[in-house]
Amino acid sequence: MSALPREELRGLFLFEHLSEAQLDWVADNAVLEEYEGDSTIISEGGEATCFYVLLGGAIRMTRLVSGTEVETNRSDQRGAYFGATQFFVHQDDDHRYGATVRALSDVTLLALPSKEFSVEFRKWFPMATHLLEGMYLGWRNSDTVIGSRRRLLALGELSAGLTHELNNPAAAAVRATSALRERVAGMRHKLAFLAKKDIEPELLYQLIDVQERLVKQVAQAEKLSAMQQADREDEIGDWFDEREIDGGWDLADIYVRAGLTTTDLDNVLEQVGDTFIDGAVRWLAYALETEMLMGEIEDSTTRISALVGKAKQYSQMDRAPHQWVDVHDGLDSTLVMLSGKIGSGIRVVKEYDRSLPKIPAYPAELNQVWTNIIDNALGAMAGEGTLTLRTWRVDDQIRVEIGDTGPGIPADIRQRIFEPFFTTKPVGEGTGLGLDISWKIVVERHQGDLRVESEPGNTRFEVCLPTVEQASL
Repeated sequence: MSALPREELRGLFLFEHLSEAQLDWVADNAVLEEYEGDSTIISEGGEATCFYVLLGGAIRMTRLVSGTEVETNRSDQRGAYFGATQFFVHQDDDHRYGATVRALSDVTLLALPSKEFSVEFRKWFPMATHLLEGMYLGWRNSDTVIGSRRRLLALGELSAGLTHELNNPAAAAVRATSALRERVAGMRHKLAFLAKKDIEPELLYQLIDVQERLVKQVAQAEKLSAMQQADREDEIGDWFDEREIDGGWDLADIYVRAGLTTTDLDNVLEQVGDTFIDGAVRWLAYALETEMLMGEIEDSTTRISALVGKAKQYSQMDRAPHQWVDVHDGLDSTLVMLSGKIGSGIRVVKEYDRSLPKIPAYPAELNQVWTNIIDNALGAMAGEGTLTLRTWRVDDQIRVEIGDTGPGIPADIRQRIFEPFFTTKPVGEGTGLGLDISWKIVVERHQGDLRVESEPGNTRFEVCLPTVEQASL
């Protein structure tokens, strides 16, 4: 098809200031291309042969990230351009498209051959071309180096927090396993001791029955205050003393932690008698402590499994990029990943409305928003303060508020915090991209809103997200 006439070309913002001769070159070298809805216009990695200008319809741009297709942009703006956008850069190898573009509706495009356009563009704007090329190549090289370093640092911080959280239950499981081995050996020894006393088979059967009944009570043991624990230990310790059982005070702690009382010990005495009571209570103590140690190991390994689950939820491994999600899952997993930065001086308050519905979202990207805002809040409080996470619903939106008790954001810079590369942190500590990225994720990707209110001691970031699917054009 023939290209647009000169007058119509000048109506496109890219070409409005070109000279007559330059417009003539565009008109002579450009062609019109039409695509049906759902068709692919260009593919990521394909040879970048054309510079495209959108004349009508709507397009969708995506990139592959770790094998997953991620949408980066949608547009129906007349004059929007894509394709070989770095045509002005000299490269020895072939240019490649950096994204895939598909038609959302029937579209009409103006296509310029990139190699020919590059040669002509350099003639038209020689100084501008050199400046653009230098800026692009310099930005690309520095972004590669700094971006890699920044990602490594972020990964290091997150993995340090996760490692710290995993260390406690893992160490507890190791300690409990070691103690369990000793207690099992003690049980074997005590059982052999009882056997040497010529205990009757029926009595041994009764003792084992008592053991099973007492062990089952361990799981239902009530939580005692320090005062209640001490009082019960005194009662059980006196019971052992009255029956001249050596080391009774050490045994008392085990029986109390297992949730037993002197009534339970009276039942044991009734069944085994005075002759075997000493060996019986010691054997039962080993059995009770073994059960408690196994419970501790189970709790520790469950905690480890939960932490791994939180890490997987945070990274969104093996999950679709867009799904219906509970925002509380993302907030909780982010707190786990940032736990290394949440010191003892930070109090975390959760005011969740658990009745909130799931929302359509890109959870991995929302986790990046929570990470950026919470990390900034922790940095502002410098180790002392309260971090508050609150959720609620307003009409067809859910609201997520992240607040801190730091010094606040001065009014004169509050309107600039979402600008790219703007940061209040010292040189080398911040890139100024965290809140800019968060804004784009919330506002552009999810059609929501991101607000901030701040005064000394009370800074609140409010994320507004729709509860229903939104049209994204």
